[in-house]
Amino acid sequence: MTRLEKQKLELHRSTHNEGKVVSKIKVAVIGYGHLGKWHAQKAESFPELAELRYIVEKFPAGIVAAKKAHPNVTVVDDISKCINDIDAGFVVTPTSFHYEIVEYLLKNKKHVFCEKPVTETSAQALKLKDLLEENPVVLQVGHSERFHQAWEQKKSYAQFFESPSHITLKRVAPFKGRATDVDVVQDLMIHDLDLLVYLFGETPVSVDAIGFKMRTNLYDYVTANFRFKSGNRATITVGRNQTKEVRELEISNKAGTLVVDLMRNEIQEALGAHPGPEFVKLESYEKRDHLLLEHKNFYQSITNKTAPIISLDDGILAVRLIDHVLESVRTGKEVML
Repeated sequence: MTRLEKQKLELHRSTHNEGKVVSKIKVAVIGYGHLGKWHAQKAESFPELAELRYIVEKFPAGIVAAKKAHPNVTVVDDISKCINDIDAGFVVTPTSFHYEIVEYLLKNKKHVFCEKPVTETSAQALKLKDLLEENPVVLQVGHSERFHQAWEQKKSYAQFFESPSHITLKRVAPFKGRATDVDVVQDLMIHDLDLLVYLFGETPVSVDAIGFKMRTNLYDYVTANFRFKSGNRATITVGRNQTKEVRELEISNKAGTLVVDLMRNEIQEALGAHPGPEFVKLESYEKRDHLLLEHKNFYQSITNKTAPIISLDDGILAVRLIDHVLESVRTGKEVML
């Protein structure tokens, strides 16, 4: 049995309600692009909790691919064709379609998992919040980077999360041709904006950013500097036309430097006052299937009637920060939040 198979087995055991008969959650995956294919696969990974009944895909090539990969699942070209036969929808379309689809699901009292960003604008996200209050269902946002096992070790590195600290987050890669309907802030920086608030527990007070359109007519490279009330400073750099792929977090303060490599699943620590001859300590952490964990938490929230692990409010904050970063890029000025 492989490591991933063992992980799935453990997740199945942890989500099983012993002695109880649980009605399966009837699911539709809406959008069968690069990420939609993975969500469809994960939706079939919890047969005791959920049933993937539909894949919604409007493009002919996607319809053919979905039918081939999931022969026992009904493929339709519009969500309206299956809305009365589902309990929950996974919204994995391009961002520009998120608002109208999530709105439709909420109005029909369906549970929603929506990939990040939850909407294109803060105004759209706030409209969804009003709608969610009228239709109390589970709405979980797909900020998958929170599921790195490294964050569970945060207490072991508590001295690096004290202020003042300088935090650097970098997420760059060569051009892959995906998600070009949105700029690099919505596509990539949103991960790190969410992580910044999640890990340090505070929102920035200002942002000063610069960006460039390299390969598309939208920003392909943006770097943003943030100030915090605590004295922390942070720099987030994202790019999709770079020479190599990097995804890492670096924190420096009086204790030393901590680096979390999110691609290699490694933590490097260089203490300012290290007692031994080796000044850099290297530790590996477990690689996880983040989408599988997202599905697990979503189904558990529905079954147990509990709050989602990543809420609409979390998604709204990330979109609001995106708006301010882009405002700073466009104006060339520091923006107060």
